[in-house]
Amino acid sequence: MTAICDKLILTDCDGVLLDWEFGFTDWMRRKGYHLSENEFENYLGKYAINERYGELTKSGAKTLVREFNNSAEMLSLSPLHSSIKYIKKLNEEHGYVFHMISSQTDNKAAQKLRIMNLENVFGKHVFTEHTILGCGDDKDGALEPYRDTGCYWLEDKPANAQVGHEIGLRSILVSHHYNKVHDFIGSSIPRLNWKEIYELITSD
Repeated sequence: MTAICDKLILTDCDGVLLDWEFGFTDWMRRKGYHLSENEFENYLGKYAINERYGELTKSGAKTLVREFNNSAEMLSLSPLHSSIKYIKKLNEEHGYVFHMISSQTDNKAAQKLRIMNLENVFGKHVFTEHTILGCGDDKDGALEPYRDTGCYWLEDKPANAQVGHEIGLRSILVSHHYNKVHDFIGSSIPRLNWKEIYELITSD
């Protein structure tokens, strides 16, 4: 591992730090949209929103995600599970800091809400940098400066975890029902909860 990543962790935001799924599902419910029947079985292993809501087309789902990601909801997303506990331990007890990389929106006002949300939940001192890309944008370019550094890269989307693995990062897939079924060809990306992530990183 190079010195740049000795105490730096690269991390996605939604589904890793913040519980985007809970916030989005509640927002959709308030707009009159509901998950398909037998929702857990229906979208086990499915990341795409239109696969969870039977009434939505792919383009319709994308429009709603963009609307949500540009909304004031970005200021109040709750932390994911026990992320606060273990991020605090990694930061305060072990000296780790985080570079957050999120595909959220190009809207500057909504980006500021995201950063405020993160700093309110985790503290300003935890993050060295925030990189916010457009909704659904690939993260290849944001990760490229860390190629072959061996940095930890925390993600909930299998495809993005795979990208990190392929450029020499130590990808970890944060465990969710929608990424339980995945196929990483030729790799060994672990799928862990926050407690397990903490134990893995601090065991180095």
